[in-house]
Amino acid sequence: MQNELSGPRFEKQIERRDFLGLAAVWTFFGTIIAAIIGALKLPMPSVFPETDSRFPIGRPEEFPVGEAIHLSSRQLWVFSEENGIAAVSMVCTHLGCLVKRQDNDEFICPCHGAKFDSAGKVLSGPPPRGLAWLEITLGPDGRLIVDSEREVSAETRFKI
Repeated sequence: MQNELSGPRFEKQIERRDFLGLAAVWTFFGTIIAAIIGALKLPMPSVFPETDSRFPIGRPEEFPVGEAIHLSSRQLWVFSEENGIAAVSMVCTHLGCLVKRQDNDEFICPCHGAKFDSAGKVLSGPPPRGLAWLEITLGPDGRLIVDSEREVSAETRFKI
């Protein structure tokens, strides 16, 4: 008499221990793939250099005295004070992340927790130097021009 207990229903099922082992192996390989993808993205900067380092930001009257204006398209803050106008780059000097301005006028880098004071000087964290203050000039058409390749001291202001 032949064994009548055959077919997919009567095949040996995968054991719980084998299933957990396979799940652990797949999780391991998934983690390795995610780590490799993250490592490949690391060398790419968050901010790419522009072809022209000089760009207009507007007319002097567009920056009222006592105001700080965020120009996100150009990654900078423009400060208008009694003694002139200044622009500070939002690009962290550590790895090129974009810093955020806090209510207390400090700048915080979300990537590695670096802190900069209101003058852009490093308070804590890994950046090798403070934020870059950029040169401002007046263009022939009356608009303010920022040069992202020419740094000035934090005290330098464009006199109106």
